Amino acid sequence: MNSPALNRPAILALEDGSIFHGTAIGADGRTSGEVVFNTAMTGYQEILTDLSYTRQIVTLTYPHIGNTGVNAEDVESDGIAAAGLVIRDLPLIASNFRSEQSLSGYLKSRNVLGIADIDTRRLTRILRDKGAQNGAILAGSEAEGDDAVERALAAARDFPGLKGMDLAKEVSCKQAYEWSEAEWVLGQGNVDAAGSERPFHVVVYDYGVKYNILRMLASRGCRLSVVPAQTPAAEVLAKNPDGILLANGPGDPEPCDYAIQAIREILDTEVPVFGICLGHQLLALAAGAKTVKMNHGHHGANHPVQDLASGRVMITSQNHGFAVDEASLPNNVRAIHRSLFDGTLQGIELTDRAAFSFQGHPEASPGPRDVSPLFDRFVTMMRERR
Repeated sequence: MNSPALNRPAILALEDGSIFHGTAIGADGRTSGEVVFNTAMTGYQEILTDLSYTRQIVTLTYPHIGNTGVNAEDVESDGIAAAGLVIRDLPLIASNFRSEQSLSGYLKSRNVLGIADIDTRRLTRILRDKGAQNGAILAGSEAEGDDAVERALAAARDFPGLKGMDLAKEVSCKQAYEWSEAEWVLGQGNVDAAGSERPFHVVVYDYGVKYNILRMLASRGCRLSVVPAQTPAAEVLAKNPDGILLANGPGDPEPCDYAIQAIREILDTEVPVFGICLGHQLLALAAGAKTVKMNHGHHGANHPVQDLASGRVMITSQNHGFAVDEASLPNNVRAIHRSLFDGTLQGIELTDRAAFSFQGHPEASPGPRDVSPLFDRFVTMMRERR
């Protein structure tokens, strides 16, 4: 990449002292966060807009990023959530029939920093071997000067880390809202399901919900009411829902005491509950289990997960840095899915309640759709309760 328009310096520093010099591809300035790597080959726009990446700098291991541009439809929130983007190479030409803007233009317009032209293989090995690192990117004029590296290291080491950080209430919606947009269809875009039959009313706890979770539920006949993360259980139950979904989201689940308490109250009812990602962890905590911070987490679209009941192996989309400790599961909670990468717990169900959860992302976007039948299971639970 040698375009004069992109010939601005950038520095990535890690808390362990590792330094990477590259080219700025987004906004100028400074950003810090937890640096993680994602092994997906496609879907960089969905990754950037996934609220689960809040306060994280995302490294994409696939070398060529940006060659299909960006568009207004492939977003998972109303803005870029990631604190920064790290890539190997930014192609000078973006080509796709749906492309509306270049990746670098997209980053600049959202005031998000990015760095290219660095050895992402070396960076990934560091993150894999030492674990996710606190880091910082300096770009443009911020990356100039004899003290630039020193300032980058200081910014990386000043980041407090995600352990103990409650981000769900920060990224959640401020007011409740209704949702009717369904899944994307070629030639039609995202279809509006408002005029179709929607027999099931689902209340979604927004801890950082991805739009495609809502779209897939809407496509399955669900009328959706999305509520803020700190909404009391009594207020949710007063809506007389057929089911309650606990959404994905960023940060450490343990500080989310408001969510854990609400879920405990909900579990005292017969309303079916489905948890995804952070929602999976919160359901486990509410049931009496514990969570742990992972070494480098799971981020990618190629993670094999086994359904323990059938033995079937699914290739899944993942994005999490915390996991439920399987050894801490109480007697009324059993494991139903397990990662074949590292054996970590990927799914649970309560034996005495209509509640289950999955650690990965069954809605994908990006990634394979192998786990999408879990949405059908949730709908079946609501139908059987009726």
